[in-house]
Amino acid sequence: MSIFLLVHGAWHSGHCWQRVVPLLRSAGHQVLAPSLTGYGDKAHLLGPDVGLDTHVADVIELIKDKDLTNVVLVGHSYAGLVISSAANEIPERIARLVYLDAMVPEDGETAVDIQPVSQRLIDLATQSGSGWRIPPMLEQPAPFGLFGVTDPADIAWLRTMLSDQPVRCLQQPVRLDNPALNAIPRTHIHCVGATPAGITRRAVPAIQPNGSAAQVWELPTGHDCMITMPAELSALLLKLGR
Repeated sequence: MSIFLLVHGAWHSGHCWQRVVPLLRSAGHQVLAPSLTGYGDKAHLLGPDVGLDTHVADVIELIKDKDLTNVVLVGHSYAGLVISSAANEIPERIARLVYLDAMVPEDGETAVDIQPVSQRLIDLATQSGSGWRIPPMLEQPAPFGLFGVTDPADIAWLRTMLSDQPVRCLQQPVRLDNPALNAIPRTHIHCVGATPAGITRRAVPAIQPNGSAAQVWELPTGHDCMITMPAELSALLLKLGR
């Protein structure tokens, strides 16, 4: 049995994994899909002081409170920053990092360093009335949709779980200074459907930090693959739990 900890990306909540969780559990694995501070059941905690460090602490606290080890830590999108920093603090508890169409940072980088288009969102937020709220991305015509979701019913469901993102999440740098972090194997899953203008993906180095060959899988769908291709995503994750 593996322990999968699924970490949602910006604007989303843990509810976005609803179609994936039962598929992993039915295969005998333990699965956790929490909402980070400011989202889902923690939406009331959203505020200007919530940042990347807050979300890293969320993940670390959950792992320690439940005394989890050998965790397969899956981070979607922005959560690539979250899982990287969390693993830096507790590498002995992490069995694998899975970057699901995610930002893959270097030490000291912010979301803006990885996705420069993020600065535009920060600028708009700081010029707005709140000064810190970044609303969810707008729906675009097909094939882009809302975070890659194009089915009208799925879009309506997705909207129910979206919240604003604080600017600090995109401004705070990751800390990846623990040599033990490099020993953790990594898997990269890329969503290779239509990609909106301005969104870029870094090439995955052929050799990973632990010296192994890169493991890169692709799903022919939009960004929110846990909604659009939950069975296919679960099948890939289950390969890691064997």
